[in-house]
Amino acid sequence: MVEDIVPQVGRTGVITPTAHLRPVEVSGVTVSRATLHNWDEMQRKDIRIGDTVVVERAGDVIPAVVKVLADKRTGSEKALPIPDICPECGSEIVKIADEVAVRCMGLSCPAQIRESIIHFASRGAMDIDGLGDRYIGELLRLGLVKNVADLYYLTKDDFMRFERMGDKLAENLLNAIAASRERELAGFIFALGIRHVGEHTAKLLANAFGTIQNLEAASEAELLSIREIGPQVCQSILTFFHNGENLRVIERLLAAGVKPTAEQKKVGGRFTAKTFVFTGALTRFTRDEAKRLVENEGGHAAGSVSKKTDFVVAGVEAGSKLEKAMAMGVRVLSEEEFQEMLESGQG
Repeated sequence: MVEDIVPQVGRTGVITPTAHLRPVEVSGVTVSRATLHNWDEMQRKDIRIGDTVVVERAGDVIPAVVKVLADKRTGSEKALPIPDICPECGSEIVKIADEVAVRCMGLSCPAQIRESIIHFASRGAMDIDGLGDRYIGELLRLGLVKNVADLYYLTKDDFMRFERMGDKLAENLLNAIAASRERELAGFIFALGIRHVGEHTAKLLANAFGTIQNLEAASEAELLSIREIGPQVCQSILTFFHNGENLRVIERLLAAGVKPTAEQKKVGGRFTAKTFVFTGALTRFTRDEAKRLVENEGGHAAGSVSKKTDFVVAGVEAGSKLEKAMAMGVRVLSEEEFQEMLESGQG
């Protein structure tokens, strides 16, 4: 019997309904909980609190509710609606169009905080050297951080509470946190963990808006006007910045001296208004270096070939992007020709 249905928050903010069962033996194991996967699935099977249900262990591991024995209903059973707020932190819950999952969007949600701090501190984001999973786990265990902004208010005494922590290591961690206060805006945006916003999209947003305050205030029309920002990404960004708790965390980050700076693109560079796509394995540059060279000259490095593409730079074993470029009549450059273009000053 389903004694209760409890929403549980996962590390990415996805909220899953979980059935708390009257203990029952399944395949030799006593089961007292079973996943209901998501609200769409739960409603499709019409699973309610008080129902008698059939349970199986999927792959002999994860217990799941297979079906309801409707003939055993008494009329007292109750359905669990999708919650309006996160059961862990009280933040707004959002159901994204075309997705079955419902999500908590709060940066300070305790169920998500560990993974959000790990992401925030990672290379490509704020790049806090030395602050790995183990130390983040200690910070959480000791109650020293509740969101990413708390990292910038830590003291040496806080780190000295760790087991086997020495003066020098504590100072190194504090210095690494201090050094991250002046990361580029793109890294800061990526570090926030906005759904659908990876490193490339974060760079597009940084170039388009210049400051985090401008991005916070961006309208739907302004976001959609950016090349490669579609409706799904746009909605995710708007939802993130309309969450009051997220804005409070960002405000505390800025108050702690975090000063994300936008990388300045060269005005009137040789690649102004030109779009490049890189495909295949490059041997003279890394992919990131090649993209940076284009962007530093005012150009745009895109991830896919379109009618807006001016050049495709083809490395070793170039695939479908090269084929598409040739079919569309886009000019294709070898890596050597791209390097010559850079060195000669041609655009």
